[in-house]
Amino acid sequence: MVDTSTIEIKINGEEHIVHTGTSILKACQDLGIEIPTLCYLDGISEEAACSLCMVEVKGAKSLVRACVTKVVSGMEVSTNTARARKARRMNIELLLASHPQDCLTCERNQNCDLRKLAYEMGVKDIRFAKSSDHKFAWDTSSPSLVRDPNKCVLCRRCIETCSFVQAVSAIDVTGRGKSSKVSTFMERGLGNVDCVNCGQCLLVCPTGAIVEKDEIEDTWHSLHDPEKVVVVQTAPAVRAAIGEEFGMPAGSLVTGKMAAGLRRLGFNKVFDTQFTADLTIMEEGHEL
Repeated sequence: MVDTSTIEIKINGEEHIVHTGTSILKACQDLGIEIPTLCYLDGISEEAACSLCMVEVKGAKSLVRACVTKVVSGMEVSTNTARARKARRMNIELLLASHPQDCLTCERNQNCDLRKLAYEMGVKDIRFAKSSDHKFAWDTSSPSLVRDPNKCVLCRRCIETCSFVQAVSAIDVTGRGKSSKVSTFMERGLGNVDCVNCGQCLLVCPTGAIVEKDEIEDTWHSLHDPEKVVVVQTAPAVRAAIGEEFGMPAGSLVTGKMAAGLRRLGFNKVFDTQFTADLTIMEEGHEL
């Protein structure tokens, strides 16, 4: 019996068996073949907005976007030709031309996907004039998030995640052309719409367009105030996650180390939210 769920295609001169109906990008990812992309999130965002996943397909008149082009039997794909690399590099340069050049002080300077791709593609000079004729105001209305639309590359990953993962739909693209940006209803700001402050948009943003609100300086000021008794209260999840930031295996429990570290920073009292978190879990389990 013929297996109709798979087909045979050729990628970079080698024959491969891939699943019917999948995109070129997904097929390559499953095979360990890397194709750069900023806007793609498997099963969530497939907007073809960044145009960085351009590949050559034999017989096609132009380059195609791998994230939205489905594989067909007998297709011959080339992912790393000079033509494809030139197009990707051009698109990266265009993105950088309208992007703020404050990488050294940006919150995402160590884990920015745009900067990483620019480095991997060997972009050292930007041939296009810096676009500075439109500046968008920051959105600081949220109690936990800060949005800088000037750093947004309009990949729509945050929009799709907010809509289809969280089912909130607090943000969308507003304006046209150079005035296009991700914003809220009537430009009211995240703090004045149905945003639930889940932070999922922050996790999927490839640049520094969405970051957590920083209160580090206020904390240091309080710690250095001899007239204040400074108390810190930690969430239970922190003790099983913060160890990764110090090179420990994922899930390492660092309760004692974390408490000791907080005391050394200068906090007078360290409290744990474990009891109320347990009550929340019990309630959620009952609802489920």
